[in-house]
Amino acid sequence: MNCVALDIGTYSIKVVNARVKNKKLEIVRVVEVPNTVGMSIPNDEISKEKLSQLIQAVFTDNSLPKEDVRLALPESAVSTKVIQVPLLTDAELASAIGWQAEQFIPIPKDELALEYQVLFRPEKNDRETPMRVLLIGVKKTIVEDLMGIFSSSGMEPTFIETQTIALWRSIHTAENDPVSLVAHMGLSTLDISIERAGELAFIFSHPQGGMLLTRAVENMLTLPIQQAEEYKRTYGLDQQYFQGKVQAALLPVIKSMVEQIQKAMQYYTTQFPQEAVQRVYLSGGSAQLPGFVSYAASLLGVEVQLVTPFSNVTGNIPEANQAAYSVCMGLVERQE
Repeated sequence: MNCVALDIGTYSIKVVNARVKNKKLEIVRVVEVPNTVGMSIPNDEISKEKLSQLIQAVFTDNSLPKEDVRLALPESAVSTKVIQVPLLTDAELASAIGWQAEQFIPIPKDELALEYQVLFRPEKNDRETPMRVLLIGVKKTIVEDLMGIFSSSGMEPTFIETQTIALWRSIHTAENDPVSLVAHMGLSTLDISIERAGELAFIFSHPQGGMLLTRAVENMLTLPIQQAEEYKRTYGLDQQYFQGKVQAALLPVIKSMVEQIQKAMQYYTTQFPQEAVQRVYLSGGSAQLPGFVSYAASLLGVEVQLVTPFSNVTGNIPEANQAAYSVCMGLVERQE
């Protein structure tokens, strides 16, 4: 196996090239390039062509193989729901899933590409406990556009998976782990998901990402956007720099993000009153801001960790910005 995983964000394109060597996963190279198109899923022909050329350049400049290419769909582009249904056989569920999708997925039936997975099925003699099913819907045109972008670059992706599914795989949780939440901070969204006993229980995408943090620093210190981004990443919540102005700019936005995590934790408890989220993972580039993990832990009152997606692999592991590659590592670790 020698695969290439891509996480196409609006800020940058992250790439991980990995192979199996001596029965172990080895990282060949890790690449991050600015996304000059500014969109993860272009919606016009000019932007599609530009993104295709950019991807082609990434592969050519870094001598990346094209045989096993794996892609992630941003959570903002899909509709993901965990639903409950009465106990059904596989055949019965297959017949009923279209109707279920109409109730929960806000995409017209003729435009919908749908996948589903049984998360929990009770024993046959238990007719009172419902099944839990994961629904993932996306517009067919989005998948077709992505496939077309890569096809014009001489590639056919092996599979396309949502960021959330890939992200959980990279965290390496086990069924006996405590109920855990992942907050993945992209440029424009905060994606929150909760897992219990190895099963996804809740997924939510909030339009509040790292760009809001950058804009806050830009406005507070009257800086060019690129310099504001650099200050955000370098100083974070460390109050000893610039009379604490970077920290002061970031705190209101970060507090709002943490409040979204709190709301998700509270909602989970309403669904499972005997349980509570006990661990929070922070993922994505902005999650690495100095002081963020400790600040989030102080507000949430639970264990908070930064994800470590390269903990189980060898090879050319990046020294910095590791949490930004969580989605790519989840794609790499998927076993076909």
